[in-house]
Amino acid sequence: MKQNKLFTQILIYLFIVIVCSCEEQVKEENKTVSEQLSFSDMVYPLLDTEHSRWFFFSSASRPFGMVNLSPDTEVSGAWGSGYRYKTDTIKGFSHIHAWQMSGISVMPVTVSEENRESIFSDFYSKFSHQTEKVSPGYHYLELDRYQIKTELTSTTRVGLHKYTFPKETQASILFSLNTILGPCENIKGTLKRISNNEISGRVTMKPTIRRPKPFTVFFNAELNTDIASIDLDENTGNYLVNLVAPKEGVLMKIGISYTSNENAKNNIKEELPHWNFETIVSQSKDEWNNLLGRIKVEGGTLKEQKRFYTDLWHSLQGRRIISDVNGAYPDNTGDTFKVGQLPLDENNKPKFNHYNSDSFWGAQWTINTLWGLVYPEIKKEFVYSLLQYQKDGGLVPRGPSGGNYTYVMTGASSTPFIVSAIQEGLITEDLEHIYQALKKNHMLGGIMEKAGYEHRTNFGGGLNYYINNGYVPYPIPEGQFAGHQDGASLTMEYAYQDWTLAQLAKKLGHQEDYDYFIKRSENFKNVYDKNSGWMRPKDVNGKWSENFDPYEYKNGFIEANGAQATWFVPHNLKGLAELMGGSEKAVEKLNNQFEAASQLGFTAGTSHDVEEHPEYRRIPINYGNQPSIQTSQVFNELGRPELAQYWTRNVIKKTFSGLSPSTGYNGDEDQGLMGSLAVLMKLGLFQINGGTEDNPEYQLTSPIFDKISIQLNKDYYPGGVFEIETINNSLENVYVNKITLNGEVIETNAIKLSEIVKGGVLKLNMSSNNISDQLLTAK
Repeated sequence: MKQNKLFTQILIYLFIVIVCSCEEQVKEENKTVSEQLSFSDMVYPLLDTEHSRWFFFSSASRPFGMVNLSPDTEVSGAWGSGYRYKTDTIKGFSHIHAWQMSGISVMPVTVSEENRESIFSDFYSKFSHQTEKVSPGYHYLELDRYQIKTELTSTTRVGLHKYTFPKETQASILFSLNTILGPCENIKGTLKRISNNEISGRVTMKPTIRRPKPFTVFFNAELNTDIASIDLDENTGNYLVNLVAPKEGVLMKIGISYTSNENAKNNIKEELPHWNFETIVSQSKDEWNNLLGRIKVEGGTLKEQKRFYTDLWHSLQGRRIISDVNGAYPDNTGDTFKVGQLPLDENNKPKFNHYNSDSFWGAQWTINTLWGLVYPEIKKEFVYSLLQYQKDGGLVPRGPSGGNYTYVMTGASSTPFIVSAIQEGLITEDLEHIYQALKKNHMLGGIMEKAGYEHRTNFGGGLNYYINNGYVPYPIPEGQFAGHQDGASLTMEYAYQDWTLAQLAKKLGHQEDYDYFIKRSENFKNVYDKNSGWMRPKDVNGKWSENFDPYEYKNGFIEANGAQATWFVPHNLKGLAELMGGSEKAVEKLNNQFEAASQLGFTAGTSHDVEEHPEYRRIPINYGNQPSIQTSQVFNELGRPELAQYWTRNVIKKTFSGLSPSTGYNGDEDQGLMGSLAVLMKLGLFQINGGTEDNPEYQLTSPIFDKISIQLNKDYYPGGVFEIETINNSLENVYVNKITLNGEVIETNAIKLSEIVKGGVLKLNMSSNNISDQLLTAK
């Protein structure tokens, strides 16, 4: 009996210890960021790196840095290149990972008699993730072949390398300047020594199908040790910079410029005049902390917080600065290349930076909202940059690269971005000029005429048919001129973009233009087929596409199927619901699509290159690509906010919660777009029309955190801090039962920008009220 009693006591004791241990673990898991880690420490840079494309991964880089210094494990092609986690071989450390741009790949090596000849073509090295350290602004790894410890960091325009070579070896640095590197081939690469410890050079990026002109990057490199000699291999075009017996810790600065070697040298002078590696790492961390710290989240798990700050980090990169510290920039929009000069302020500093960027296709639901609220100064810069292209080349671009137009994707996707910045009060000057520039893009002769990468013709966009017949036919009768000539999608995109332009026309008092573009914005109705209940392509004679299957991918729809694309009417969802027979039927239809999509995790596979595979392409909702990323928010507009809350939380859980190299965005992160989307969904804020109406509205859904504090930029918004507090939030309590703003009850699931920028506290009472009956009704 005593033994049994003792045994029972031991079991009780062990149970108490385990329970207490679990409670402590939960407490640790739920600590706020400020209690344990800095904001940049919360970032997990290796997210989704098994599926990287050239410009996706970032490590030793500043926000939007001209220099994007990181190791490359794959170097061929725009897709599947750059830093790929499962590839165990370093092929160089390159300085440019940008939309359609690459360049200046270097590799520290040791040279002996055995490899002196072969090193020019055989220089790759294995490495191990076990010894690797990666954080925003810093990357450390060891080259196993050479036993070299490498460390990388940077300023905005200067890469800083630190190499620790084995003792008693010939330390050298190989410059691979004439090679395939990511999206393009590097050619005409040269370098020369200009002092005992300094070299300069240049590399030209060959044109691509997307970037139609060659583009040159100039660089200057400085070392903290002398150069013994430089060898050129004629076969590879590679240069080997041999160092005089270096001190421990070789440091190398590489400043770049797209205008001249003089400006590359000046970028070093202005941004990195010293040799303190640790100072630059610390300053980089501070810069990231300052931006990431604009949003402080509390509650949730540590994993959820880390994923949130990783998403936020992705929203601040991908798109890259191309102007020098003095404001010089490359202008490749004309017949001949020229160096432009950005306007300077009273301190002789550029008023803004100039940028290289992928498309703004999908920005209306992502960076439009996030940047406008949290980073207005960044959004303002990008608007000024887009307008600088217009001043130089005549058109507002939708995705510039190499100082020039690429005509990436379709439509006038920059219009909602710029209009929303005006409606937010970020842009207040030259509004008439801006309006006329945007209007030009919506008319014949503008960018809407051009489909994806249509450089030499203007038929692929089918704009003349849209204007004259009210829709873009599929196929385009004149033939195939470019990518994305999918008439149904083009019609819907143009209609939405016309609506956003109409809002600016109204603001400026252009009533006739307002009426004209509002009428055009109704053209989406011309590709809705009431018999099938879906958006459907039709030919130039008005005949519906035969044997139409709404789940067939890219059949009149851009990177989507008809089921996904049907809901692309962000400016008039009530009008769409009327076409479907009323809101109840629309809700039922959309809810059924979500039920089906949930079985596949709401994405067409784990990466962009598999979404056309038969097992994925028929998914009715796809959160791995932009065309249907707004769909959970549609329920708000149809009078069913509880469904918006329910499905948004489910999408977050299944699609945007992973934290490993094998998961992340399940498609194409697209330079901050999907990272921004994930952030907004987790904040419970959204703008279905991209924030393009007067005094923009934010729809409210279901935040995943207990408390969210948004530090407003005082130069634009006076309110200090805007807080979102959730009461009784949990995995089960996803429904919002009551909303108050500063103690006053809000009856709608929306809040205006003018209310947010005053600061204050938005409180959401959450519950687990079962909505199964409502779901059944919706079905």
